[in-house]
Amino acid sequence: MVTTAQTIIISGYYGFRNSGDEAVLKSILTALEEESRQARITVKPVVLSSDPAWTEKMYGVEAVPRMSLGEVRRAVKNSDGLISGGGSLLQDATSPKSIPYYLAILKLAQWAGKPTFVYAQGIGPVQRKIFYPMIRSVFQRCEYVSVRDKQSAALLGSMKLKSPTVEVVPDPVMGLPLPSDSGQAHKAAAELNQDELPTVGVSVRYWDKEHRDLTAIADGLKKLAAGRRVHLRFFPFHLPDDEQASRMVMDLLGDIRGTGSRVSISDQVTDPQQMLLEVSRCSLMIGMRLHSLIYAASHQVPPLGISYDPKIDHFLSRVGSQPVGTAEALDGQKLAVEAMRLLDERNQWIESQGAAIALLKSEARLPAQHIINYLCRKG
Repeated sequence: MVTTAQTIIISGYYGFRNSGDEAVLKSILTALEEESRQARITVKPVVLSSDPAWTEKMYGVEAVPRMSLGEVRRAVKNSDGLISGGGSLLQDATSPKSIPYYLAILKLAQWAGKPTFVYAQGIGPVQRKIFYPMIRSVFQRCEYVSVRDKQSAALLGSMKLKSPTVEVVPDPVMGLPLPSDSGQAHKAAAELNQDELPTVGVSVRYWDKEHRDLTAIADGLKKLAAGRRVHLRFFPFHLPDDEQASRMVMDLLGDIRGTGSRVSISDQVTDPQQMLLEVSRCSLMIGMRLHSLIYAASHQVPPLGISYDPKIDHFLSRVGSQPVGTAEALDGQKLAVEAMRLLDERNQWIESQGAAIALLKSEARLPAQHIINYLCRKG
């Protein structure tokens, strides 16, 4: 049995107050805590964060500046291993700097002789083939590699990764529990259900430079509100950008009170479990952000996704759904029709997908189990 605390560095897109990525971190921390408790060992997480003080306050763990090479090297040297993930870390669609950064963190740990683990990452897109041998070289020295979809595993296969075995697991957020504070739960339920309207969650982001996607979403929501009395509740996942995008759509909607519907926004929620709580009270989630859809499905709220990235399509396929459209080509009328259909058929969707969702929630803990088992063997 391991008698001393095992210090594990966690590297990812943390401290930027992006609710989806913070939910990934919270999910990993929760899974590690629960698995280590069952194994009767102590794990001490140290998070590489853009805002260490905020991360420490939010999660009650130690954090160090992710861009400070000296502090990262010291943390790695004093650790017992490093976790990279989850989220879409190894991709070059948003920036060519992401892949070199996250591989460098893994390489630092490997040079220091520390075991490294890849935790439910979404790999790709990787448009620059120059990164293929770099990823292969680093991943082949990892003790454990898991990815969140078959497409990520296939991409690693195309890079000729020979070892270790790549395990396909759900996104960690599928295993995130609701907060234990029942008082908060009752308060949120009272706010969302005060007028007994079905709550339709909406998660939008900036993508199309001409905002044609947001215009089409507003058109669809306006048609939905005209055809069905609903409470449209906007959930900004990445502050401040998503709040600005949400308010743009709200402005495009105009005053819909004459239809008997209403509109609200969830302001400044940075705690992922509180956001999860609000989403769990919805009857439907219309989302562009991946984790808005994961939040919803994990608590049996039908997701209606708008795709801007293959990761949306990959996740929806695992819960028996497909995108209603893409950011480049979205029809407002189709959005409204599909939203009304899912509101009508919510119970059927829950019944048909309940077993699959339960399995995904269970499998979301597999990476933590592997890591804790490794620490127990090596301890």
